[in-house]
Amino acid sequence: MRHACLDGVRLLSDRQPTRLRVDEHTSGTPAIWLHPDGSSMAWIIVDIGERDWSKLAYQFGHELGHVLCNSWQADAKPAPPCQWLEEAMVEAHSLRGLGRLARSWKETPPFAGDNAFGDAIARYRQDIIDRYTALADSQGLTGDAAAWFAGNRGEIETPALNPFAQAMSLTILAEYERAPDCIEALGALNCWPGRTGIPIAEYLLKWEASCGELQASPRLPIRLRQLLGIT
Repeated sequence: MRHACLDGVRLLSDRQPTRLRVDEHTSGTPAIWLHPDGSSMAWIIVDIGERDWSKLAYQFGHELGHVLCNSWQADAKPAPPCQWLEEAMVEAHSLRGLGRLARSWKETPPFAGDNAFGDAIARYRQDIIDRYTALADSQGLTGDAAAWFAGNRGEIETPALNPFAQAMSLTILAEYERAPDCIEALGALNCWPGRTGIPIAEYLLKWEASCGELQASPRLPIRLRQLLGIT
């Protein structure tokens, strides 16, 4: 899943970890453990059932997205009003990775004769996409993203993968698939004081400036500003 998510993506942040640690916990939600020991290791927590490999790949892909967004160090506590947008972006990152994983598994499975499991991964991904499509349609996101954001802003800007962030993840996924260099912009996120705790207009401007500093494509923050009607 790490290869599926990151192969071909330029990792431009100077804050990326040198190692990943993945732990399974039997309670709680998937998360990044913001351990304050000053180490250069990102610590990912997953919560899955026995042999639930598609769910493991999905959870790992989401949390790996947070690592890519520089949200793995001790000061990376989620904060409104823009955490929802990071959640939508890393959810799209995981869905993109699942699609690539399903295709590669069908073509060249890591275990001989296990090609069919690629179909199981693809079905798991499609179930998520179907749920989020229904949310986007019911919320009005499909027709007019700017009106959707203006009309639901109070609920959208809660700091979680809330139903609005879930719906928005499909819009972002479409951008990833249309212009793959969008993904490298995640490495330019949260490189400023306040991180996600600043208003969205300022957040998107700082993100675009950070893309310039790291020589990452600014396509994604520019596109999101257009879609959401942020001036």
